[in-house]
Parts: sequence; C-alpha cells; structure tokens
Amino acid sequence: QVQLAESGGGLVQPGGSLRLSCAASRDIFKVATIDWYHQAPGKQRELVARITGGGATNVVDTVKGRFTISRDIAKNTVYLQMNNLKSEDTAVYYCHAKLGRDDHWGQGTQVIVSS
Repeated sequence: QVQLAESGGGLVQPGGSLRLSCAASRDIFKVATIDWYHQAPGKQRELVARITGGGATNVVDTVKGRFTISRDIAKNTVYLQMNNLKSEDTAVYYCHAKLGRDDHWGQGTQVIVSS
C-alpha cells in the first residue's frame, strides 16, 4: 500500500502561480507513473500531467507552457508547478499513482483562481 498526500493549493489571482506537492508514504517514483488530475465542479476528473518511472513527462495541451511536472526522488515527492493561472484552472487537484494493476489516489487539494 501507498498513501499520497497533496498540498499547496489555495486562492490565487489570475496570472499567479502555485506549486502543488504530492508526497508518497514510500519510495515508488522510480517504478510508478504519477499523474496529476483536476476536477472542476460538476465536471469529470481530467488528466493534467504525467511523469513516468523513467522520468518522462507530459502535460495536456490546455496547460502546456504554463504547468510543469517534476519530482524529487529523495523526498518521495512529485510537484506540479502552475504558472499564469486562469479561472478555468479552478478545480480540486489530485495525485494518482499507478503501481502494477493498483490505483492510488490522494485526498486532493483545492485550487481557486479568482480576482
């Protein structure tokens, strides 16, 4: 089993930045694919960014150039750096780990982009 804990959400003005963190309870990042998802009110949960066990990264087109996913293996932490935030980025952000056939989710962290 592994527990994931997100942090770093909050209220930010349009154009601002936040860095979300996803801390794992044990060392999994070299073997697991880690995703950031977001879920806006009334909408389905959607993939935002991904980092594989080998370190390859990808972000969806809607956040390309604004969001960056990275990791610190020594700290068992994956980050989502979000710049130039827009109102449509308002959502709960979840960390997800795929380990073999098992899916693990964090509890989510709320991001509100508003003036």
